[in-house]
Amino acid sequence: MSPYAAGRRSVHRSVAAGVPLALLAALTVAGTAVGAPSGEARVTGSATLGDLPLGTFSNALLPGTVGDDRGVDLGGIGSDIYPAGRKGEFWTVTDRGPNGQIKVAGEKRRTFPVPGFDPAIVKIRVSGGTVKVLDAIPITTSSGKPVTGLSNQKGRDEAPYSYDAKTPLSYNPNGLDTEGIVRAEDGSFWLVDEYGPSLIHVSARGKILTRYVPKGLGLTGADYRVVEALPAVLLHRKINRGFEGLAQLPGGDLVMAVQSPLSLPDTDAGEASLTTRLLRFSTKKQAVTAEYAYRFAPVNVVDPSEDDTSELKISSVVAVGRDRLLVEERTDKAARLQVVKLTRGADILGDKWDDDTTSPSLEQLDDPAASGVPVLRKRLVVDLGTVKGVPGKIEGVARVDHDTLALINDNDFGMTDGPEAFDAQGRLVDSGIETTVTYVRLPRGI
Repeated sequence: MSPYAAGRRSVHRSVAAGVPLALLAALTVAGTAVGAPSGEARVTGSATLGDLPLGTFSNALLPGTVGDDRGVDLGGIGSDIYPAGRKGEFWTVTDRGPNGQIKVAGEKRRTFPVPGFDPAIVKIRVSGGTVKVLDAIPITTSSGKPVTGLSNQKGRDEAPYSYDAKTPLSYNPNGLDTEGIVRAEDGSFWLVDEYGPSLIHVSARGKILTRYVPKGLGLTGADYRVVEALPAVLLHRKINRGFEGLAQLPGGDLVMAVQSPLSLPDTDAGEASLTTRLLRFSTKKQAVTAEYAYRFAPVNVVDPSEDDTSELKISSVVAVGRDRLLVEERTDKAARLQVVKLTRGADILGDKWDDDTTSPSLEQLDDPAASGVPVLRKRLVVDLGTVKGVPGKIEGVARVDHDTLALINDNDFGMTDGPEAFDAQGRLVDSGIETTVTYVRLPRGI
């Protein structure tokens, strides 16, 4: 996916009400429909985002932010997907940008090949086999500066390095690793982030209004309002595994999913645990009002090819009723969608499981229910690993109608880990994985 490939369509700048600019990039790939026996979930369509140089995309939004995109194309918009109102149109959000890991002297270093990249909200339209970029909104600070995707705090977040892992980069307290997205009735957006972890309220034009973080985080120097409103126990989130899923309930409340079990009391406990947490946030009260224990299925049930429990993640949560959620539990190769009901009796907010001195911790319990923890009951809707035509690493799920889901994968901007991710000239050796929106029909609905 070289940025110098022939046949690229240019990015056109325009002005739309409430939007700084719109990007138009139509990229065509033949649509697909994968057959399945009657009564089984099946793919009914697939559309792919083609090549758009990341520098072209970023500099059209915020001129001068990206000097060298190293041959990387726009990607990573599969962090989440949310219906935009019109048929085939969705809001998506990028993560922190191209990043990888390279081992140096036995230590893994987190690389940021395009450190000037600014996370963006991207509106797309799926038409046939094409994913078109309709609009893009850069996420900015109160003064309109790019937040970037760089790590926030030394000692808590991974140290940022250049593309070859040789040169340290500066931490940035404004930086966000954005994941889930929903849009409020007033046109503003809510996002979640993996660093804090945090919940972020963003204006319709992309400016951060408030970033809600765990109590005791002590994030200083940010060019926007930071409020410590989330439970302090979230300070034990696993590195690079903060909030990933975000849902908006019909009444306006939000539900955030911690991607993986907390490292409580230590990393080993989190790696072996099957219990993660969901939090309910009242946008009116600007506070967490409930917390729930969610229990993963064993990793070899979610993904028969995997035996490492730490590979389990929640990447998407979708409201499917007043107090019901569709929850995606996955590895990078497989995923299952479960329905849970949020009940008052399942609320564990403020009890001993939020006290990080409790021993054993919630994460250490082999059978939380036997210890009196009201684990959310769940019902399997579909095992996406058995549906022919569904890509790997699905991070976004949207409900199109009663019977149909739209899925989007995270292609990691075509990045892979290791020094071989770039050639001798420092240009990306692309993985060949594309951003794809896939429609799946459920014969029995949700």
